[in-house]
Amino acid sequence: MAPVVLAEGGQGNSDADYFNLLQMHYAHYMLLAMAGAVVLYFVWTMYLKLDAHMRRLHGLGNDTQRFFARDNYRMAWLKRNIVDAPLFRSRHNREFQLSRAINMGTLPSRFQAFCLAGLITMNVVLCVLHVPFSEGVEGFARILRNRTGTLATANLVPLVILAGRNNPLIPLLGLPFDSWNFFHRWIARIVALEAVAHTFSWIAAEVNKAGWAAVAEAFRGSEFILTGLVAAVGFVALVLFASSALRHAFYETFLHFHILLALMAFVALWLHLKEFPQLVYLEVALIAWGIERFVRFAINTYRNILGSKTTAVVQSLPGDAMRITLRLARPWTVRPGQHMYLYIPSVGLWTSHPFSVAWSESERALTEEKGLVMTRQDLMSAQKETISLLVRRRTGFTDTLYKRAEKGVGGQISVFALAEGPYGGLHSLDSYGTVVLFAGGVGITHHVPFIRQLVQGYADGMVAARRVTLVWTIQSPEHLEWIRPWMTTILQMERRRDVLRVMLFISRPRNTKEIQSPSATVQMFPGRPNINTLLDMEIENQIGAMGVMVCGSGSMADDVRLACRQRQAYSNIDLIEESFTW
Repeated sequence: MAPVVLAEGGQGNSDADYFNLLQMHYAHYMLLAMAGAVVLYFVWTMYLKLDAHMRRLHGLGNDTQRFFARDNYRMAWLKRNIVDAPLFRSRHNREFQLSRAINMGTLPSRFQAFCLAGLITMNVVLCVLHVPFSEGVEGFARILRNRTGTLATANLVPLVILAGRNNPLIPLLGLPFDSWNFFHRWIARIVALEAVAHTFSWIAAEVNKAGWAAVAEAFRGSEFILTGLVAAVGFVALVLFASSALRHAFYETFLHFHILLALMAFVALWLHLKEFPQLVYLEVALIAWGIERFVRFAINTYRNILGSKTTAVVQSLPGDAMRITLRLARPWTVRPGQHMYLYIPSVGLWTSHPFSVAWSESERALTEEKGLVMTRQDLMSAQKETISLLVRRRTGFTDTLYKRAEKGVGGQISVFALAEGPYGGLHSLDSYGTVVLFAGGVGITHHVPFIRQLVQGYADGMVAARRVTLVWTIQSPEHLEWIRPWMTTILQMERRRDVLRVMLFISRPRNTKEIQSPSATVQMFPGRPNINTLLDMEIENQIGAMGVMVCGSGSMADDVRLACRQRQAYSNIDLIEESFTW
């Protein structure tokens, strides 16, 4: 239930006016504290970017880069014990699963846990600070009611901002969408708990004053009380139905239900607050939500529908995978590490799903006729951009799409699609003299653009990289077909052999004859990689700072994290983990 500004019958009472003013101040202090934390992290991010820039400039003409091979002990301690540390021992991204279908989520990192503890502590302290609990129910219930309701409404502002795909804090701070989504879920839980505390504080005050009959009468005869109750129930329901198990098992259903519940809660809260100053927080939240949705709709319409349409060719591949090639209506500028959201209305109506961009290229089909003047519009229409995705068949959307492609002519179909993005691309590997990329299964899609950029950058003398090692674990050699056209292009690039080494690990080979290394720089091995041994080999030959990027299963990511942390005391290692959790 949302806040009430004045205690009932308290108009003109100086104590009531004082506490009402105080609760608004506390809400402002809370939002300012959040903004302050953002500013501090921004300063930290700028320091890291400046350090990386100087490291890259130093490494452009330096094949040893010895100065950066070791980190100072303070930074090494910070990375090992705070930044890269899991909450407890080694588990972070490996999911808790009660069964194959029931996923209970993951544990936060130690840094996330510290931030979350500060957020919860701040809300608890502000809820109870200067509340006169010693004066009995009559003394504290109304004040606690107003305080919790005001803070719950104020928390809607960061709650809505952090939920948006176009959250401005993502590029500003370099934190990925799934990290902000983590805080979005926890702020939602705080809002729900404060709404519950607000409701029960009101009930306690009414029961103390006139008994349970007064509570029942208020629910029946007061629109103000009823709309507050509906809003509180809506926020609690949003949290309960967004639990990890339900969210992962029934994603499409969860998404539709989540939006409907949010609309119900916001409308009820608007009616509840229409005469009170706390309405400004809800207005800011709704404006932020509306702007984000409008921007997405406008960009999607401009890029995919106006003029020409975006089409997708979906090709079924061995190992329950699909290669989706999007011919974009308008060209994009894609950076390594970016992802996009794909809509295919004929399969998933208006729902979208995120996928890493594995490959992009531009095609020009200009006329050879002499004497023809090409206008800017002619040039734009002649340039066609294609983006390729590698998608593993799961359940729901991807399962339906795979079955349709499998039944198509030649195992492929062409459909109308909407491509939203690109998003992400927050990390750069240009400043590392040594780069090690660990991939599991379709996690290779995240690494392919980085490999392409680093090999090209090495040939052009634009990156610090002198050693690039790809470690890819797949179940069967037939999975090599997933990225064969892209890797063929990379392996034919100039000076590729001088910088790139590929190590393929086949975890479930049918026989040893399948394991044949094509060359000294592209090797195949049976079984799974020993991450500790591979990192030790790279450290022995390390050039400059080492960037280790992992994109794979949760257990692989946790193993790489542990191995890096164990070696950060004597080697300059930065861990970059790509995981899109929701």
